[in-house]
Amino acid sequence: MNFTGFDKKDFDTFEIEGLEERMEAIQSRIQPKFQVIGSEVTDYLSSKLGNEMFLHIARHARRSVNPPNDTWLAVAENKRGYKKHPHFQVGVFDDHVFIWLALIYELPNKVEIAKQFMKEYKNIKQLPSDFVVSLDHTKKDAFPIADLTEANLERFRDVKKAEFLIGRHVDATSSLLKNGDEFISFTKETVDQLIPFYKTALSAK
Repeated sequence: MNFTGFDKKDFDTFEIEGLEERMEAIQSRIQPKFQVIGSEVTDYLSSKLGNEMFLHIARHARRSVNPPNDTWLAVAENKRGYKKHPHFQVGVFDDHVFIWLALIYELPNKVEIAKQFMKEYKNIKQLPSDFVVSLDHTKKDAFPIADLTEANLERFRDVKKAEFLIGRHVDATSSLLKNGDEFISFTKETVDQLIPFYKTALSAK
């Protein structure tokens, strides 16, 4: 398919009642778009990093009752999975699209990554002002990069369930989402800014 952007119907998916009904809408409306975006971003990252990257589209397979509040694609260096690895995400909540470098609680070497990020604190703070941070991938909330503190990274290091996601949000009403090529270019530009920190996470021992 041709990716022409996200539309109101995509965001309205998360108002559909019932797990099966919402999953059916995610699969028919959003996942084909993820396939196109994800293929572009995966190829781009493979080229930029010099090693093969792999696309994963969230299946929400563990859910048995509650329908998902968001859905996403992930790009990681591991073919079998992404949650235990630093990875990039593009995803949709009911009111925005997110683009993340995601470091979630399942990382086996989360403490080492956090220590490296604490050394990189000043560089992280120099990301463009429209970048945002989330400390929990299950929640919509994020705060501006300007508000990031060293205490946030200490918590990421010390609390087992703590997470660190950094990237951009695009509001559902933004004209950027109406143009597929522009959104993919914006995603690649966002990823470019995050690649140095992705490499830091990969190298953490």
